[in-house]
Parts: sequence; C-alpha cells; structure tokens
Amino acid sequence: MGYGYQTSQSTMRSVSRAQRDFDIMSMRSMQVNNSPAQIQPWVDDGEGSMISDHYAGGDGYGYSQVRTVSSNAGGSAMGTMRRTLSGTLASRSGDWQEEDQLYVNNVKPRGPAVRTLSRLNQNASRQNRMSMGSVSGSSTIQQQKMGGGNSNGSYGSLPITRAMSTMSLKSMTKGMDTFDGQEHISVGGKINDGFSDIDMHSAVEYLVASDPALQVLGAAYIQHECYNSTDAKNQAHSLKAIPRLVKLFNYPNQEVQRYATGAMRNLIYDNMQNKTALIEESGIPQLIEALREPDDELRKNVTGILWNLSSKDNLKDKLASETMSELTERVLVPLSQSDNQQSASESEIFYNTTGCLRNLSSVNEKVRQQMRECRGLVDSLVSYIQRSVETGKAEDKGVENAVCTLRNLSFQLYTEIPPSASMRLEGPSRRQDEGPGDVIGCFTPQSKKTKKKQVNDQLTFSEVAKDPKGMEWLWHPQIVSVYNRVLQRCEINSSTREAAAGALQNITAGDKRWAAVLSRVAMEQERILPTILDNLRTNNDQELRSLTGFLRNLSRYARNKDDMATKVVKNVLVKLPSDSSQTEPSSDVIINICGVLNNLVMGSSVAARDIAFFDGLQKLVPIKNNRNSASREKAAKAAMTVLGNMYHYNKLHRDYKLKGFRKEDFIDTSI
Repeated sequence: MGYGYQTSQSTMRSVSRAQRDFDIMSMRSMQVNNSPAQIQPWVDDGEGSMISDHYAGGDGYGYSQVRTVSSNAGGSAMGTMRRTLSGTLASRSGDWQEEDQLYVNNVKPRGPAVRTLSRLNQNASRQNRMSMGSVSGSSTIQQQKMGGGNSNGSYGSLPITRAMSTMSLKSMTKGMDTFDGQEHISVGGKINDGFSDIDMHSAVEYLVASDPALQVLGAAYIQHECYNSTDAKNQAHSLKAIPRLVKLFNYPNQEVQRYATGAMRNLIYDNMQNKTALIEESGIPQLIEALREPDDELRKNVTGILWNLSSKDNLKDKLASETMSELTERVLVPLSQSDNQQSASESEIFYNTTGCLRNLSSVNEKVRQQMRECRGLVDSLVSYIQRSVETGKAEDKGVENAVCTLRNLSFQLYTEIPPSASMRLEGPSRRQDEGPGDVIGCFTPQSKKTKKKQVNDQLTFSEVAKDPKGMEWLWHPQIVSVYNRVLQRCEINSSTREAAAGALQNITAGDKRWAAVLSRVAMEQERILPTILDNLRTNNDQELRSLTGFLRNLSRYARNKDDMATKVVKNVLVKLPSDSSQTEPSSDVIINICGVLNNLVMGSSVAARDIAFFDGLQKLVPIKNNRNSASREKAAKAAMTVLGNMYHYNKLHRDYKLKGFRKEDFIDTSI
C-alpha cells in the first residue's frame, strides 16, 4: 500500500550546493606539546551555533535555510557530532524570503491552475438549481508552487554533537488562480464574463451578502486577485476582508467554505500582516472546526493555511497548542494507518499536515515535548515511513516531512525526555559504558568476558519495551533499522536521506550510555557502515554534514577501531579538499571528517598508518596551514589535532619521513 503523492523523476541523486559562509561551532583543540608523549583529546571550548542551508541550482531543487539551536551539553575527551534541529527560513541571494516551499525533485515552479470556479450552464433547469447559491462545476483544486526543502544544523561542544535538522519549512500554501479569463462564472441567472463586473471593494461586500452565490463570487475574486499581488492583499486587509472570510469558514454552504478558505490561503501567503489578522480574528479555532468536515477540497485548504501559518516562529506556540491534537487525530492517524492507498487529495492533505508538524517541531523544547507526548503522533509518523519504504515510495514528500519531524523530535533527546525514561536508559551498568572500548575491570577489550558483554548488549534491551509505542520510538533500537532502510531505499530525495542521517546523528550524540548503545546497534546489528560509506559519494554538502556527523559518533563508540579504520579512512580522505583553493566541502564537513580520523587515531595505530598510506598527510597539512577565514581556522585546528595525535606513534615516524613530512608538519606550538 502506497502513501504520499508520487514525486517527479529526478536524474540526479545529489545536488551541488552553492557554498556560503556560515557561523560554525567554536572548537578548541588541545595544545600539542613539542613532545608527543600523550595523545591529545579533542574538546570544545564552549557553546556555538551554526547556520546551514539548502540551496538549489537550476535543476528544480529548492532550498531552505535552517536556524540552529545550541545546547548546554557537557563533553568527553573524544568528540561526537552534535544534535541539531530542523526548521525553515530560506534565503535567496542573501535576503530572507517569507514563503518558499519544499522542493519536489526536478519540478519547476508552475503558474496558476487553469481550473475555473464554474462552467457555463447548458440549460435553464441547471440554472434554476443554481439559484439556491451553489456554483456549478468542479471545486477549486489548489495548485502549489514547489520550492525548497531544507535542512539545518547546530553544533555546540564537540563531545555532544547533534545532527542537522530541518527547521520551519516554507509552506506550499499559495492557492490557485481561480480564473484565467477563458471561461465564465455563473451566478444565479446572470452570466458574468470573468470578474470584469466587480472590484475588490464589491467583492468584500459580497462576502456578507444573503445569496451564497454572491459570497462565492466575492471569495473567488479575492482568491484570484491575491494570487500574485501584494497590493491586492493589502487592499483586502484594509477593507476588512479577513474577519468576513473567517465567518464563512463554517458556513452551511460547502462551496462558500471552499472558496472562503481558498481566498484566505492566498491572502496570507507571503504576508505577515494578514497572518496576524487571521490569528487575531480567532481564525485557528474556525479552521480546526472546518477540518472536521468530510470534504477533501476544504481539508486541503485548511491544512494548507495551517502549514503556511506554521512557517513563522512567533505563531508556532499558539498553533501547537490549538491544532496539534486535532491534526493528529483527524488527519495523521487515519491517513497513516489506513489499509487503503491514499487518493491524490488525501496525499496532499497528509503532505500539508506533516509540513505543518515539521515546522512546529522546530520551534522550542516545550513544543517538542508536546509533540512527543501527543497520542498517536510519533507512532503514525513511524508507521507511515515504514509502509512507504516497504511499498517503494521512499521518495515521497510525505516521507521527507515525516523523517524531518522525527529528526527534530530527536534533538536534545536525552536531556528532554522524562526523568523516568532517562533513568531506565542509563541502566544499572552506567560505569561500564562510560568510555567507548574501555577496559572493563582487569579485562582487555579482546577478552572473553568483554566479548560476552558485547553480545549481551546487542541482544537484550531490558530498558525498553519489545514493541515500542509513542515517544519510545525515538530512542528504541528498532528506529535505527527504520532510518537505515530509508538511507538504503531513498535514491533521489537527498533531503530525506539527510534527515535520516541527522536523526541517527542525534540519537547517537553525547556521552550518555544509550547513545553508545544505539551506536553499537547501528554498527553491529544493522551493519550500517557500508550504507553510510556508499552515501558519502554525494556532493550535497548538507547531506555530507549529517553523514559525517553520524560517522563521527560511530567512530567514537566503535569497539574495534582497527577494523573500522581499514574500512573508513580511505573513504573519508577522498572528501577532503586537495588544496587550499578548494571551497568544497564546507568547513563543517572537514571538521567532522577530522573528528572521525581523530577518534580512530586515538585508538588505533592502523588509522594513523592508513592516513599516511592513502596520502592523507598531503591533505591534512595544507588544511592545518589554511587560516584564511574564521571557519577555515577551526578546520585548521581540527586537522592539527589529528596530526598531533598521529605523531604520537613513534613507529610510524619513518613512514611520515618517507612521505616527505617533518615533525614541524605535525606539531604546531603557535596555537
């Protein structure tokens, strides 16, 4: 059974992103002494935040910029990628835009739909029936512009690295142009050639007419005029159209409801003044009441309006408190768990709803907690993702919204979940899991007792239920399998893959015991490493950030760093810039890769050997010496940390020398 509407075909798996300068997390490498007597840990000097964005080239992909959240997390010696949040805010040529949308693969923005309000009646009997106020013909079908999707990220102290997530998405909430000038609108017995006989003032007056047909005509005119005109939106606002439209949301005539909500959908698009007016006129409760009507066209408009409103941070708290339960109960649960395939209208309703929830999940801890605790919300998202992947619909935009929402809900997960759950996850053997690969008592990591403990860790999870429900899905070992399947099956939609990698990064971030457990589940039960390395071939910088961030967490908790080094080192070195003039990948990706290498080098001489063998020194040394910008300065410190730890292995000094490198290339006392 398939869910979500079918996305367009795309010929590209990865998208080249225009590189921009972003605020990167602050990072302090430990000073490396001239004498490499001790391996230096990699720690952070405090809090920092990063802004990341998705940028689209000319292939139809959109972009969306994400604002990040930094958290106060402690650190351990070795760094893991930090959790991040998902959200909206797209920028175009450096300017903030109000209303971009999710991208659809290889789909260009399209003009208004050619559908009209009604068709010319062919006989008098049908015109007589029209006198009751309904407008004959097909109902409005909303045509939406497809724009940019987004993902984003934030980094704080290195040991608690969190994956990038999508923040508020630019909603696809601009409705169709109701009239294209080629057909007619029939009102009672009068035939009007389009909207030539009315203006905005008369259209607003029609909204309070006693004849429903005139109300439809007035709403249709407003919807048409506001499709591409800011002036029309402002004029409608000044004429008090918004309170009149709100009163029609639950009017007894269904056509009036459809066109009133369709007009509002265009009125608030890219217009904060009108959004605020809708809220002030108690529009949200009226929209929720209208959502209860069993009419797909009306529900498409309502969910589109809610998605539009959810793109503004200052409205999210109110929206969450007034809409979350109803959206979950009336849309999310029935459409995600139905045994029947969704219709095109149901797919659009589900898409709008998950877009709204995706935005709400990005705002703050309070709303994230409400969403985690909302009955049926997390279960429905997971169920929808699983069904879609199983039926070959992993590329669908509904899947993207669902995965991005789960990613947001995993942000700062271990510090935000209920204390009772946190205590269970820490378990009775907290001390045994404090350090990745640490010696347990007098036993070495290769001893029989340690290996027995490793098997027990994999097979028994007394801390969680066998069948997860509700928010427990967010940290249950089974969710690792869900994200892994998404990464394996999603070939086109890079935002979905990035969100899945970001969610994995979030649940494996930090020094909590359960982060280590899930890291080992991913490595040893799911055997996720080949999938991650395969996805590293992308040139999408946003996707690379999440993938390398997750890989960095895995490298921290890997039990056998020698084995991981032989599989990973060559693959990550390929992604490093060959010279200082290269602008890609971003400094964030370079820092993550250095984090992976550093975690492996600190526990494996094989990693240091392979870095030298695969010409990693030829890349790391120039990165260390490149301090042309603030972001490159941080990357330089990260590379210097790796080189300093590599020099600890005296037995490899000869290999370094044969490659043409001296002690000064590894040790830098100036920082």
